[in-house]
Parts: sequence; structure tokens; C-alpha cells
Amino acid sequence: MKRDVIKRAKEVLDIEIEAIRSLKPRLGINFRKLIELLLKTKGRVVVSGMGKTGIIAEKFSATLASTGTPSLFLHTAEAVHGDLGRVTAADVVVVISNSGSSDELKQLLPLLKKIGSPIVGLTGNKRSILAQHSDIVLDISVKKEACPLGLAPTASTTATLAITDALAVCLLELKGFEQKDFAFYHPGGLLGKKLLLKVDDIMRKGQANPVVRESRKVSEVLFAITKARAGSASIVNAAGKLVGIFTDGDLRRNIKLYPDIITKRVTEVMTKKPISVIAGMRAVEAMRILKEKKIDEVPVVDSRKRPVGLLDVQDLLKAGLV
Repeated sequence: MKRDVIKRAKEVLDIEIEAIRSLKPRLGINFRKLIELLLKTKGRVVVSGMGKTGIIAEKFSATLASTGTPSLFLHTAEAVHGDLGRVTAADVVVVISNSGSSDELKQLLPLLKKIGSPIVGLTGNKRSILAQHSDIVLDISVKKEACPLGLAPTASTTATLAITDALAVCLLELKGFEQKDFAFYHPGGLLGKKLLLKVDDIMRKGQANPVVRESRKVSEVLFAITKARAGSASIVNAAGKLVGIFTDGDLRRNIKLYPDIITKRVTEVMTKKPISVIAGMRAVEAMRILKEKKIDEVPVVDSRKRPVGLLDVQDLLKAGLV
């Protein structure tokens, strides 16, 4: 190779890091005004852009929507071919363009003015037509692109991504957006499962949850486990509270000590004071306990310590959490 690619890659990263760092001194009154505007808007935040910048704009809109700020993406070119009908006077339109002077913007901006929606310009050119038509302008200019030709958007799109992330994070914090709210907007996939799925949703109940009194013999416990197709049984006292668990491991550990183990009372060979999880606990937290304690099954108990379910690592596998 003519050039050391590792050296060149590091140069690219340095240029992009510097592009982000250069934004910090420019954060001031206009950034505050923009946050205030976005907080008080009664409509949506319409984010517009095209090309590489449009991809960043679409990501910004998606981040807003998933963190409690209603938003939609409007392609700058498509806007003047019918999509402008998505915009209302109650919306705030954030237009992102490094040059701020494309032909599409020259058509779009006067129309947005007619609609009456506030216009926010994120641009690298403070003298551009976008800056002139905007109610609030954020300067996102960079000294140079990482592209040696100075043509492919690289440092400029990185800086834009960073400043829009800063806007989104400030908004969600000021809105008091919490984990439960995030979960509401992300019900699907692994993320949604981690945030929403409770042990109650996947635990084994009824006949699949063997519960046996402590006065019973091991033979009866083994029958209950086999019938439930489980790997253990929860052992309870006369009040129905969990006092132990009997597992395949307990059987193997004790069979040499007690050849007649099946005739013994389960309380003599069970694991006393077993680990349990509370009904209503997030499944991902129960999974953490299983991993830490290196166990495959755990009883699920209610507030009175009564076993209401049995959670097996296989249940977590089926739910896609492992």
C-alpha cells in the first residue's frame, strides 16, 4: 500500500473528533432558545434534510420520536412535490443543510414561511438562504472534511449527528422522560423485552409449577416434578410459604448418603431457604440472578412468600433474553 492505512484512519478520526469539539464553544443562547421552542411546541418537530445530511436528519427525527417528542422526517426535495402537506403552523421545522443554499431550499423555505411554522436552521453557512429564513440558527460548520477532496460529507455529518444527539438528550431530560416511558415506545425486540417483560409473563404456573408440602416423602416430590415436567419442586410449610426447594442436584447429592432416599421426608434432603424472585420482577433481573447464582430454576413468590410460579432458564431462552 502507498499509504499507511492505520495512520490515515487515525487522521480521519482526529479530524472528526476536532469537528465535534469545535461545536462546544458555539453552544449558547441559540441552543437554549431552540430547546425552549421544542419544549413548548404543540405540534410535531418536522426534521428536513437530503443526501447524507438527510440521513442524519432522519436519525434525529427517529431519536426524538422514541424519546417522547413527536416527530417526522420530511425529505427536502419531496417536500415541494406534495409532502409539504404534512407540515402545519403548530409544528416546528428543523432544516439541516451544510451549505444552506440548495435549489430545493430556495423553493421550500418561502412556502414554510407561508404555513407559519417556526423554522430552525442547522447549517454550516451563517450567510446562507437557510440562515436568512430561520427563526433560530445553529452554526454546525467544520474546518474541513475528512475526505481528502473536501467533497464527501464526513466531519460535517459527524458534527451534525453529535449536535442533534445533544438536543435530543437535553429534551428528554427536561421532559422527565424515564425508563418506563422509553419501554412504552420500544415494546418490540430485545430492548422491549428487557424493559417490559416480567417474570409473571413467562413463569410456569398451575400444574407446571410443582408445589409440595414439607411433610411429603421424596417419592411424592419426584412424582410431582415428573408430572410437571420440571426440574425442581417448591417445598412449602402448612401456611403455604416457601421453605425449601428440591432439585435433581439434591437427589444426586444425597442418594449415596441415603440409599432409601425416596422414603425420606423431603424436608430432610431439600435445600432450605432457597433463592427466590418476587412476582412482578423484570425478567431480565431474574436472569441476572440465575447467572450470578449459577442455578437453572428459581421459585417465584408473592409478597407473602407463597410460590406462585417457577422460572426456568429455558423459559428465558424461549423469551429471547439469553
